[in-house]
Amino acid sequence: MTDTTAATPLKRTPLRDVHVKAGAKMVPFGGWDMAVQYTGIIEEHRVVRRAVGLFDISHMGEFEVRGPDALAAVQRLCTNDARTLEIGQVQYATLCYPDGGIVDDLTVYRLAADHYMLVVNASNIDKDWAWVTSHSVGGAEWKNVSGETALLAVQGPKAEALVGRLADRDVTGIAYYHFARGAVAGVPAIISRTGYTGEDGFEIYVAAGGAERLWAALIEAGRPDGIQPIGLGARDTLRLEMKYALYGNDIDQTTNPLEAGLGWVVKPAKGEFIGREAIEALRARGIARKLVGFEMAERAVPRHGYRLMAGGAPVGLVTSGSFGPSVERSIGMGYVPVARSAVGSDLAVEIRGTAHAARVVKTPFYPSHTKKA
Repeated sequence: MTDTTAATPLKRTPLRDVHVKAGAKMVPFGGWDMAVQYTGIIEEHRVVRRAVGLFDISHMGEFEVRGPDALAAVQRLCTNDARTLEIGQVQYATLCYPDGGIVDDLTVYRLAADHYMLVVNASNIDKDWAWVTSHSVGGAEWKNVSGETALLAVQGPKAEALVGRLADRDVTGIAYYHFARGAVAGVPAIISRTGYTGEDGFEIYVAAGGAERLWAALIEAGRPDGIQPIGLGARDTLRLEMKYALYGNDIDQTTNPLEAGLGWVVKPAKGEFIGREAIEALRARGIARKLVGFEMAERAVPRHGYRLMAGGAPVGLVTSGSFGPSVERSIGMGYVPVARSAVGSDLAVEIRGTAHAARVVKTPFYPSHTKKA
């Protein structure tokens, strides 16, 4: 019998045609048709580190929750303590299964007294939406606004000045992991000092219909700064140099926040939340493995799924790996037994049947330049 089932069409961001016209190489990513690179991953990576890059991350998901039970719903779902959020503040957190495995990592925005926004990973939108709505509490009112929201990231040492020239408000006073409402290039926006690169900059949320206007304005105004559009490839190498986790690679349903080094976003003192009992049981008995960063002794490049070795025996798998353009060496992440996790511990990565020397190092691999003050 012939299989006549059609492949699911790739989703498109509001800027997809802009990327194609700009000559971007498009690839499937998490069910989306996305730009992986424009001029080249290494060049784009270095543009973000030295000047300013513009990212289309409209594939990310946004869920809003309102009402008098909104905070209680967020508290039950998320590992972090949303009670500490002020209006205009952002918080990193995880959603967990009852066994402590990670449903997703996300950011939580407090938009108003009883109004929050959860920003989730693109490949997890449908799964996360089903999870949060089926495990909510009380009369919290949920709305999935992913399809009507576009998200642009402006990242790099020249990002603040660029956004400031186009914004109708002073953006210098927006603190790290805080946001403000305003307009950028005349487009109403949430201007958030957050990012996934380790550089200073903003993530700008706008209605999907305003994305193309904002993109064009940022490109034009940023020309004197050397702005370039940046694809998924450089976004991945930038986040890897910071040891930022990528869902589906470094964290997933089989990993616990404590193993992943995310214990700082787990706040058991706040009270009950999904996964609390399992996470605290693991904390009590101690983790057996730990997510570490390692560097290669040579130019050999580690990739996701390669075996990590120690003493000639397999001890884990590479979760993320690449050449790091800013550190000029090959780097990676992976879970290893706690006994092998100390900085300086010797490892090896098996690449096409040959063991290549590596060593656990202090992370991040590259210093953060986010504006913390």
